Amino acid sequence: MTEIGERAFFNCTSLTEIIIPESVTSIGSNAFFQCASLTEIVIPDSVTSIGSKAFQYCESLAEIDIPGSVTSIGDYAFNNCTALEEINIPEGVTSIGSFAFNGCSKLAEIAIPEGVESFGEGAFFQYDSLTEIVIPEGVKEIGNFAFHKCDELTTVYYRGSEAQWDNITIGLYNDALTEDKIKYNYPGE
Repeated sequence: MTEIGERAFFNCTSLTEIIIPESVTSIGSNAFFQCASLTEIVIPDSVTSIGSKAFQYCESLAEIDIPGSVTSIGDYAFNNCTALEEINIPEGVTSIGSFAFNGCSKLAEIAIPEGVESFGEGAFFQYDSLTEIVIPEGVKEIGNFAFHKCDELTTVYYRGSEAQWDNITIGLYNDALTEDKIKYNYPGE
């Protein structure tokens, strides 16, 4: 078995935990869509992609560790995971899909690793508790609504210079990314 196929566990409302086998390389679209009771999932290092809507509406999922092998997070992948408080986005990820973390209202901090070049439209839309974010200097594009309605966002740490920031294509309705919140040349941890 090399893939968790599309809709494999779609709407399995009683599913509480799952360990994905080491042989799996991709999690398909809608694979765990609306598994409302899912609280724990173990994703092995063999997985390289998380499909669109893979975990959408997994309302009990509070924490997820995405392995370093993952390079792409699909559109709506974790959309409305309302209990999600902690997520590890690994260094290998180069793109975060549209509305990937939309509605994950309990996340307070997000560190985006080096290597991420684009945030899809609405990627972090409507975060009620997001107070700070670290954006790597390699980002080239931030889609429309990516940080819209992040009303509590007070600090944006950018790892590059002000000149580099000015070269990023920033879409409409990213009102949370105002100049007074940006701290340039952030060295990180």
